[in-house]
Amino acid sequence: MLVHTGWDRRWGTDRYGHGHPYLTADAVAGLVEQGAVLVGIDSLNIDDTDDGTRPAHTGLLAAGIPVVEHLRGLEQLPPEGFRFHAAPPAVEGMGTFPVRAYALLDTGATGDV
Repeated sequence: MLVHTGWDRRWGTDRYGHGHPYLTADAVAGLVEQGAVLVGIDSLNIDDTDDGTRPAHTGLLAAGIPVVEHLRGLEQLPPEGFRFHAAPPAVEGMGTFPVRAYALLDTGATGDV
């Protein structure tokens, strides 16, 4: 599940780090229940950074669902017909690390990308 909020328009500005959109605990519970395999957002953080409980990180990661933050350009993706990839380097022992995130669009030639 990729969450497009439009917040990435603020990337590189002072506004990007303040008042950003995030997922609520109820939204996270729904994503876990529905069997999400990855959750990405085009915001500073998937949690409210003013609340130290971090329900999105806690709930998603406890369910084995990776989190990808700081995405940009989600408005360029169609509603369906693409595969999202978040390829990290082989690093262990860290809680967070940059990834190369990209999407492959289905060209329709084979029905699978």
